[in-house]
Amino acid sequence: MREDNSMKKKLFCLLLSVTLLTGCRSQDDLSLPFTNSDGLNLTANNSEAAPEFFAADLAVVPDELNHMADPEITAEASLVVNDTDNKIIYANNVYERLYPASLTKLITALVVLEKADLNDTVTISYNASHITESGAKLCGFKEGDTIKLEDLLTAFLVYSGNDAGVAIAEHVGGTIGEFAKMMNKAAEAAGAVHSNFVNPHGLHDDNHYTTAYDLYLIFHQLVTYDKFLSIINNSEYTVTYKDAGGSPVTKTFATTNRYLKGTEESPEGITVIGGKTGTTSKAGNCLILYSKDKNNKDYISLILKADNSDSLFSQMTDLLKMIK
Repeated sequence: MREDNSMKKKLFCLLLSVTLLTGCRSQDDLSLPFTNSDGLNLTANNSEAAPEFFAADLAVVPDELNHMADPEITAEASLVVNDTDNKIIYANNVYERLYPASLTKLITALVVLEKADLNDTVTISYNASHITESGAKLCGFKEGDTIKLEDLLTAFLVYSGNDAGVAIAEHVGGTIGEFAKMMNKAAEAAGAVHSNFVNPHGLHDDNHYTTAYDLYLIFHQLVTYDKFLSIINNSEYTVTYKDAGGSPVTKTFATTNRYLKGTEESPEGITVIGGKTGTTSKAGNCLILYSKDKNNKDYISLILKADNSDSLFSQMTDLLKMIK
């Protein structure tokens, strides 16, 4: 079944690329033929191919839905999707290339969940324990510490520690460079073909970018994993691991998500399950959420490049108010 879904997403990527190149017109207006790598001739309005891949299990944002204007939503890009019914509620600039900051951690998590054993024991390297970039958030792991991969991934997503990201990348991929190749392959398989990732954490690199729509596609894939949903629902996480000498170390990592901390209130009838925050000077303030309404329908909402953290969460609350 997963192989079938992967093939569907690859064909979807081809169709989406044509859609973008032709101005994001609606499906019925598209008639440009193209050939995929298997020699299959497809058209974007092909009655057999296109409906299946555009409507099966993904929401598509045509140009007429990609420039919604709401004076309260001032971030560079924003998106709300009814993920149960695959319907767009709000979209603006979702195909603009932007920096993802720590929303990068989503594709890192997808690689781990797809390729790694969460029961593995990870040894923290010198590189992971010596991130020197100013302002980089760190879990505080030391060289030689050993920790279960599941605990490391949880701390990585809940607290957003960049040292955990390096440790994950080195353990799963061998090197950051090799792991980045795995990230890009996983992104492509999810349909996120307008992204390029060069590190596992999102610390700034000019060649490290994505789009709001690509992040939706990655997140849409992630929320099929119960383990991921369980992790992002933590308001805090306490873990015990061992230092280089074998002695136990216990730390508690608090979430960066204000809705889970109780410092931001979601609209009535909306339950925030979890998500991921991100911020760098060039990416601005970013947030993606997975939520449910009173009818138990699922929603993905996303903001990229808000001016500051307060504005980020107030805009997200305004987006969540659009859910009816």
